[in-house]
Amino acid sequence: MNGAEVVADSLGRVNRILHRAIEGVPVDLLNKQPAPESNSMAWLAWHLCRVQDHHISDLLKTSQLWVSDGWHEKFGMAKDEHETGTGHTLEQVAALKVDSGALSLGYADAVLEQSTRYLATVSPEDLEAEINEPQYSPLPTVGVRLVSIMSDNTQHAGQVMYARGLLEGFGWMSV
Repeated sequence: MNGAEVVADSLGRVNRILHRAIEGVPVDLLNKQPAPESNSMAWLAWHLCRVQDHHISDLLKTSQLWVSDGWHEKFGMAKDEHETGTGHTLEQVAALKVDSGALSLGYADAVLEQSTRYLATVSPEDLEAEINEPQYSPLPTVGVRLVSIMSDNTQHAGQVMYARGLLEGFGWMSV
């Protein structure tokens, strides 16, 4: 298994975690913040997908699915490719609401499909290519960016699972 295949496998696992955590959850629980200064499952899933969509689209040098496929409209948000949730205030976190888990999972599936297609084209040499982001020293490589996506996505998928456990209590995973 090469590096890009490892990343594809990792992102597929993140997607399965999201499905397991979100499927069957009532909308009120998806949108509920376990505490006033914490993120809801809906916000965490949205942010995870936005980061992956943003970074993979950047590597592809193409428009993000957020805009090109109209996901921003489906979420009732602005057509802003820079809006990923990074730096959100508590008010912005609380304002993000979904009307179903299917919305979150639909975006997650679309983003995973784009990522998987991209990763199928990535060679070991491609992983070493530097990304022109002069704010970083040393410049990140494609491989470093992919590790960043995996790290961010894995953390947030785990947080979604944890939030569901907090809100539904013991035994929810046996459902």
